[in-house]
Amino acid sequence: MIQRLLVTAGEPAGIGPDLCLQLAGHWPDTEIVVLADQQLLADRAAMLGLEVDICSFELSQVAAPTAANQLKVWHHRLAQPVIAGQLNSANSAYVLATLDSACDACLEGQAHAMITAPVNKAVINDSGMPFSGHTEYLQQRCQQDKVVMMLACDKMRVALATTHVPLKDVAEAITATSLTRVIHILHTELQGKFNTAKPCIYVCGLNPHAGEDGHLGREELDTIIPCLNELRQQGINLVGPLPADTLFNPSNLNEADCVLAMYHDQGLPVLKYAGFGAAVNITLGLPIIRTSVDHGTALDLAGTGQASASSLLEAVRQAQSMNC
Repeated sequence: MIQRLLVTAGEPAGIGPDLCLQLAGHWPDTEIVVLADQQLLADRAAMLGLEVDICSFELSQVAAPTAANQLKVWHHRLAQPVIAGQLNSANSAYVLATLDSACDACLEGQAHAMITAPVNKAVINDSGMPFSGHTEYLQQRCQQDKVVMMLACDKMRVALATTHVPLKDVAEAITATSLTRVIHILHTELQGKFNTAKPCIYVCGLNPHAGEDGHLGREELDTIIPCLNELRQQGINLVGPLPADTLFNPSNLNEADCVLAMYHDQGLPVLKYAGFGAAVNITLGLPIIRTSVDHGTALDLAGTGQASASSLLEAVRQAQSMNC
């Protein structure tokens, strides 16, 4: 059966359209469909000197392999013309419309997965539409009360107990209830979508030295350790909490199917150092498969031909391999 993968082109003034053009003819045994404005892609291809056969796509069509040099495009119309590198909040509704269409098609079983090119959160918010990120937006669209952000590269997987939360609010956000829900989702998704029968999850402490027995903070003693002990009683394989400054060493990573970091900048700098440009952002806890790139819109590179599609290619490969 031919897989249909939907790729949203992201912020139109950024490198998303450039990267999507590089998908043309890449997977002859898979149907890759880009959600974007056709004229935007044609203009960007001309700017980049690329000869791409841009073909119209209708969701009602039967999934079919993509021909050489072909790019199937599910047309979504821009509100205003785009200048590469220049943000325009008038096109924010267009960006969200591509996400809505891809998400709904996956929910309805009309596509195997959605892959997202980067968006600019600030310009969407400037348009008057609240937006804190793909993860939270798709959580709401799929009507899920909790999802988990995980990034993966060939060396490690890192999931987050909290996502886009100001650092001053992280400790308060980590409760026994929230941590339990995150670990349950992580454990279940590693089993179901990644075929890992008995996942081993290494858990970071929140404080330096994992609290140093309460001398550097009591969150480990009062919340994290009791929570992990209770989950171990349920058969979940957890190691920690461990000091984050020593957890990310090869001996630990060889044993771990995933590392759970307590906050965004505790775990992701390590992963992005190890695999930037080849890492994939994955949303766990959704009833669909969603992967994404590990980078931003890179407005300064839009239309220059210097943007690498390596992370987008990895996001497509990851989506292909995952179970619905």
